[in-house]
Amino acid sequence: MTVVEKPPHPREPSRWTTRRWLRLGVTVAMSVLVLLGATGGWALQRTASISDNLVDVKSPALTTSIRLESALLNQETGIRGYGLTGTADFLDPYRQGLSQQKTYTKSLADLLRGNPARLRDLKVVEDRIEAWQAQIARPIAASPAGRPSPLATENAAKGRTTFDATRAAMAAQQERLRADRASTRADLAATMRLRNWIFTAIAAVIVALAVIVSEALRRGVTGPLERIGADARTIAEGDFRHPITPTGPADLRQLSDEIESMRKRLLRALDFSEEARLRLDEQSADLKRSNAELEQFAYVASHDLQEPLRKVSSFTQLLQRRYGGQLDARADQYIDFAVDGANRMQTLINDLLDFSRVGRVHNTHQSVDLNTVMKRTLTAISVSIEESGAVITRDELPTLLADSTQMGMLWQNLIGNAIKFRRPGETPLIHISAEQDGDFWRFAVTDNGIGIAPEYAEKVFVIFQRLHTKDHYQGSGIGLAMCKKIVEFHGGTIAVDLAHTKGTRIVFTLASRPTQAGEPEDVIPQAETR
Repeated sequence: MTVVEKPPHPREPSRWTTRRWLRLGVTVAMSVLVLLGATGGWALQRTASISDNLVDVKSPALTTSIRLESALLNQETGIRGYGLTGTADFLDPYRQGLSQQKTYTKSLADLLRGNPARLRDLKVVEDRIEAWQAQIARPIAASPAGRPSPLATENAAKGRTTFDATRAAMAAQQERLRADRASTRADLAATMRLRNWIFTAIAAVIVALAVIVSEALRRGVTGPLERIGADARTIAEGDFRHPITPTGPADLRQLSDEIESMRKRLLRALDFSEEARLRLDEQSADLKRSNAELEQFAYVASHDLQEPLRKVSSFTQLLQRRYGGQLDARADQYIDFAVDGANRMQTLINDLLDFSRVGRVHNTHQSVDLNTVMKRTLTAISVSIEESGAVITRDELPTLLADSTQMGMLWQNLIGNAIKFRRPGETPLIHISAEQDGDFWRFAVTDNGIGIAPEYAEKVFVIFQRLHTKDHYQGSGIGLAMCKKIVEFHGGTIAVDLAHTKGTRIVFTLASRPTQAGEPEDVIPQAETR
């Protein structure tokens, strides 16, 4: 029987977030630090307590006991001298010793309060002192002065024995006090060693906690963030197919997933954009080729049509002059139609030729004084101005980097339209204004003519678009389209100002310097002009 081992289940990522891990780490670290702080505080308190007991109790108690013994020696010396000589001066050390005894006994009792064993030792010492004073000291001190006391001689041996017993009791007391002091010193030394070990352990634990916290932050926060940042930088450098690997706590994995989702959306958008760009490049190439072919066709066609059109126009005019009035009225009408059609055809071809030349033939940008161009334009259309009685005013015009010929064509078309589309019976009033607007100059040609309806404000700039029949207004419908092409070639815009209702106002802008749009294009090979 074959046993198939199941593959181990992949380890499920932790659902804990960075905040939760940090909260747990801070709680554990604070608990450990509080515990260590309490232990260190206990060690300090214990050391201070033992030190205070040694300094304030043990050592003063031993010193006081020694001083008490010295006071008893003074009493014994004074009593013995007074008993042997009867001299009253020997009672002074005795009385001083009594006073010191009371002081030291009370002080020693206060120091030993709370220590029953040492208080019992003090009680034994006091009992022995009281026995010596009752049996020896006070009787001898009560003897009259001036002569030796017989009690001193009689009780000499007894007094020596009693005092020796007192001294022995005090010696035993002092020995135990020394032992207590030595024990306290040893306890203090041990406590100080323990305190030092505790604080060393605290320092070690703090260092260990710092290392653990630093490593935990590196693995749980900074490391994953660095990996996410590295992946993001790789993507930012252009490798949009580089995946974001989820890592770290739950919130950082969620952040990785969101960045990965954004990367995928961006990749899809870039793929779509690249496809669109390729299609656009293909369409642009096709459009450029088509435009070039159309411009070449318009140029060649206009030139090739000139010769036969001139023949048609010449012979129809010759036919009109020679046979006009010799045929019937219908024949004269037909001849007039032919002459008019040939003339309009020739005008249309010339306008189309001029339109195709914008941006191709006249494309030399140089410093152009628009005032000079305006004077030349007004001279060129002086006949129309005189016939219509037009009054033309203008602001001071700037000097720009532009094509002089195209600027002349622009002014001639705009002013010519303002004169052509005048109101019947009114004198044409035309004003040309100019004002600087940042890197552009804003121009306006304002007239009091018939105006342009708002619904035709954009249509008038389309080539061959006419708003009136040729019976009312002559023209090919190319003028404003040519103006738009010239303005855009110089990096500007042109539009009809719909806010001006008393006539027409054409507003356009020209850049102070030529822009990308105004740079010369590839010149298409041209046929020779016949």
